[in-house]
Amino acid sequence: MSLWLKRSIQILSSVILLIILIFIGLAIYVNANKKKLQASITKELNKNLNGNLTIDNIEPTFLQGFPNVSVSLKKVEIKDSLWNVHHHSLLTASKFDIAVNTMALLRGTIEIKKVTINDAEIYLFTDSNGYSNTSIFKKKPQKDSVNKDKSSAPAEIRRFDLNNVRFILDNRKGNKLFLFAIEDFSGKVDYPSSGWNAAVNLKTLVRSLAFNTKKGSFAKDKVIEGKMEIVYSDKAGIIEVKPNVLNIGADPFIIGAKFKISKDPVDFSISINAPNILWKSASALLSSNITSKLNMFNLDKPISAKAIIEGNMGAGGDPSIFVKAGVKDNVLTGFGGVIDSCNFAGIYTNNFINGKGYTDENSAIKLYHFSGSYKDLPFTADTVFIHNLDKPVATGIFKSRFDVARLSKVLGTDVLNFTKGTADLKLQYSADIVDFRFNKPILTGLISVKNADVSYVPRGVNFKNTSITLDFKGPDLLIRDIRLQSGKSVVFMDGSVKNFLNLYYNAPEKILLKWSMHSPSIYLGEFLAFLGDRKNSIPVKSKSKSNSFATQINTMLEKGSAEINLRVDKVYYNKFTGTNATADIFLSENGLNLKNISLKYGSGGIRLNGSLKQNGRLNGFALNTVVSNVNIRDFFYSFDNFGIETPSYKNLRGVFSTRTNVTGSVNGQGKLIPGSMNGNIDFDIKKGALVSFDAVKNIGRFAFPFRNLDNITFDNLKGKFDVRGKLVTINPMMINSSVLNVNLSGVYATTGKGTSILMDVPLRNPKKDKDITDKQEIKERRMKGIVIHILATDGEDGKIKFKLVGKKNKES
Repeated sequence: MSLWLKRSIQILSSVILLIILIFIGLAIYVNANKKKLQASITKELNKNLNGNLTIDNIEPTFLQGFPNVSVSLKKVEIKDSLWNVHHHSLLTASKFDIAVNTMALLRGTIEIKKVTINDAEIYLFTDSNGYSNTSIFKKKPQKDSVNKDKSSAPAEIRRFDLNNVRFILDNRKGNKLFLFAIEDFSGKVDYPSSGWNAAVNLKTLVRSLAFNTKKGSFAKDKVIEGKMEIVYSDKAGIIEVKPNVLNIGADPFIIGAKFKISKDPVDFSISINAPNILWKSASALLSSNITSKLNMFNLDKPISAKAIIEGNMGAGGDPSIFVKAGVKDNVLTGFGGVIDSCNFAGIYTNNFINGKGYTDENSAIKLYHFSGSYKDLPFTADTVFIHNLDKPVATGIFKSRFDVARLSKVLGTDVLNFTKGTADLKLQYSADIVDFRFNKPILTGLISVKNADVSYVPRGVNFKNTSITLDFKGPDLLIRDIRLQSGKSVVFMDGSVKNFLNLYYNAPEKILLKWSMHSPSIYLGEFLAFLGDRKNSIPVKSKSKSNSFATQINTMLEKGSAEINLRVDKVYYNKFTGTNATADIFLSENGLNLKNISLKYGSGGIRLNGSLKQNGRLNGFALNTVVSNVNIRDFFYSFDNFGIETPSYKNLRGVFSTRTNVTGSVNGQGKLIPGSMNGNIDFDIKKGALVSFDAVKNIGRFAFPFRNLDNITFDNLKGKFDVRGKLVTINPMMINSSVLNVNLSGVYATTGKGTSILMDVPLRNPKKDKDITDKQEIKERRMKGIVIHILATDGEDGKIKFKLVGKKNKES
């Protein structure tokens, strides 16, 4: 071994031996001066206290703090001067270890190098009047004081270590409660001229972090773990926690904070940055009043969020909370549905209007550049604004363009089934949010549908090439540029609904649509499905909130009312064709009322008023009609002979006019129910003819064998019928024809039995009077000569039988 190495080992051994001898000497010194040392430490620790610090026992633990002298304080308790009033000790510790600087100790002074606290409770208490047990600490003397007392300067702690320590901040005046179960809180402290710096390791369980105990705790029952750098500025009176990564539960956060302890109460500001966190994980860290609202939503993928919490430790209520979040290509569940491909930038604040307080009522959410897809319907919204989270109101502007066939996922296919077409939507809305669903929105803007094919399923009616523009004007709805085509029928419409939105959500059955309609041609037979039984479009078991929109639409279409001003160039119904039709129509749940209907029919015209009461298979109607100068053959042919078996349209010629006041029933196909009609009919036939009418020809075979009964003509025939079901009462009437004159009256059964018609027929031939021009003379001569009396009754074979009788009509 070289000489220099031997000398080095000898010197090192001598130094170690010297240190051991010194420690042995110190041990002897401490044991010999134990009470004096305990008193010195107690005095040193009490220097900065307005209260009392007590130590039950002191034990030297030199090797633990080597090369410093270490002592362990047993059962340490710190009480403020008013402890007897509130009974909350600032500190109770079963073991309080202190490492004291060795050289300073030899000089007769105490310099604490490290403090270790085990199995303890730190309780910072503030009563309802604002008094705090932290007032036990004296203020640090100003550094520029002329008369400094070095011996009274507070001790500087270089290292600290807290294990199994409960930390409680109980502020009764401010309704704040912080409770941490600290597993590890350790670090070192440096003391530059500006204040102090601390590097800290932290692991603690949060039992309560309630800035307002009435609202609940943040991060409740979560473990916070990580490293912190804490800086105190003596001049500014601010403790700053530098931003660093802390794990809260399983999620990493970048957290920083500032506490202005120079103010009373203490101001604080906490910044939290979560670059990648799930919605539910973030929600679970907030107070219960916020969590309960946020949990009504969910986002499937992680989001980025930044939050700033600011307030004070006094009685100022809730802190200010400001949150910014970013969502990209996510799935949002909320507002009663699921939004796919969701993107937005969001802001939350509980201080929407300065001075209104940090409350739910003064809270707001703003979502910028919002986009997504709801049930395959893509949309965008520049800004979505939700304010007053106690009674939330949402506003914004939605834009969308989509194939209307996608509406099937929103409306279902039970009411309106779209198969083709496009829709453009731009709506400004304002809506209450009830149970985090949009409720009764107020809309302004346009919905435009073009080239759509749609079926109204409850009635089995199909429309193609449909176009419509819905223009929402506040509470009202304007319906413009409508084109409906069903089969060969095409209708153009414009309309409006006053107070639409209010009625739609509260009483859709009270909605009144006012329509102006024009059509080049309508085939009424294509709409007869509205007379039939209505299909049950929405089963009772499926009527839930998920299809409430479809339910509202269905109710509105079935139970709402409409006033229609109609102009139609051509109207087709079975064999009937009318032109230049105009009408005022009122539609309701039970049917329709018809007013001021007029149209041309051939060279004549038809005017009518009436109503149709809808009842599925049996639809009652009431009509007042005026038919002027129509071709009687065509008219009876168009309406299937009005249910009369004989005579038929084949037997009739002439110009027909009539006034009717009748009621009756039609079936779901628009056919007249036989025997259902009741009322009065006045008619006038000019230049008429009865052609090949077998009932008259049967009479002629024996009464007028030499007259032509195949074509009986008459210039003017008037009559009045009283219709009662299948029986038609023929009021006394005179028939002057080319073959014979007849006075008749009685009852005619349109179906079945009941016919009893008495006819008075003079045998003289009317042709003998054809050259007479005096009307009075003709009237006197028409019943001259032999008059036979014929009774038409029901035969056993169902055909009308005629027989001679002895009585005559009163008019004869």
